[in-house]
Amino acid sequence: MGMKSGGKTLDRWLKDVPPAEWTKRPRAKDDLREKAIELRRKGWSYREIREVVPVSKSSLSLWLKDVVLTEEHRERLAAMRHQSRTSAGRTIQARRLARRQATIEVARSQVTQLAESELFVSGLAAYWSEGTKAKPWRASDRVTFMNSDPDLIRLFLAWMNLIGVSFDRLTFRVAIHETADIEAANRFWAGIVGAPPEQFRSTVIKRHNPKTVRKNVGDGYHGCLTVDVLRSTELYRQIEGWWYGLVGALGSLRMPSIRGGVIGSTGHFGCSSSGSTPDPGARSINYLECSVQKVRLPLDWGASVQWHPSPSSSLRSKTGPNGGMAKGGSP
Repeated sequence: MGMKSGGKTLDRWLKDVPPAEWTKRPRAKDDLREKAIELRRKGWSYREIREVVPVSKSSLSLWLKDVVLTEEHRERLAAMRHQSRTSAGRTIQARRLARRQATIEVARSQVTQLAESELFVSGLAAYWSEGTKAKPWRASDRVTFMNSDPDLIRLFLAWMNLIGVSFDRLTFRVAIHETADIEAANRFWAGIVGAPPEQFRSTVIKRHNPKTVRKNVGDGYHGCLTVDVLRSTELYRQIEGWWYGLVGALGSLRMPSIRGGVIGSTGHFGCSSSGSTPDPGARSINYLECSVQKVRLPLDWGASVQWHPSPSSSLRSKTGPNGGMAKGGSP
């Protein structure tokens, strides 16, 4: 019988003979396995099967790896996976937006009013970031500010009012793509600045480039607004001097090293040390020796900027004949 060869001959003889029923050892999950296979053949997903058959996903994978699905079943499962990913993505996005909005609201509550000193520094930084500046290759000492953000335009106008520039010295010009609603854009910016039509110059039309895929389109697109200040040569030179004076004054501040944290942090403003939740106990700092009288314009200036000169302002008492501060005056 080939027993001397280790039973290999007997193994070959019995290779395709199924074992007798009495030799099989019953397993506790045989009924669950058969149920899982039956449901899988109906096109059920693993998640749906596990709601009926309480076993691990690894067990299901072992049991169902050889089950053949029809094309209809595969399409249904693919659609379910796509819907699941989309739903999970929306949930994650909603949570992220909620955290973002909560942080913004806490930070917004830290700034409710502006002192003149704070408006002065804010306007100066905004202009030096977004306004025109003289270059070695272009000596143009003129004050021009251009931006597409209505709030930055309002800030610039409030700053002009603060440093004594009269409203009639300002001219406005809209720059917008030819595919947008040009008349609506002009009405929009006129409402923002509160200026009559005669203070608006002809609109600059940007020709459409078919190779460019623009994202800023639709009803929310109003182009950019350019604000020019007439007779502003001396004013520009003062602005440049104020900026370099501000930068130079940074050396007198006690600032920790970069490794030690945020430069210029007071410990009472902005984010906490963990970097997650803003500290509601914020305080403002008067960077320059200006009047601390509160500006009449609130933080959200509304539909348009109202021009309200304040005779008591320490800044305005030092303005020169061409607007801006008089020579020798310091904010």
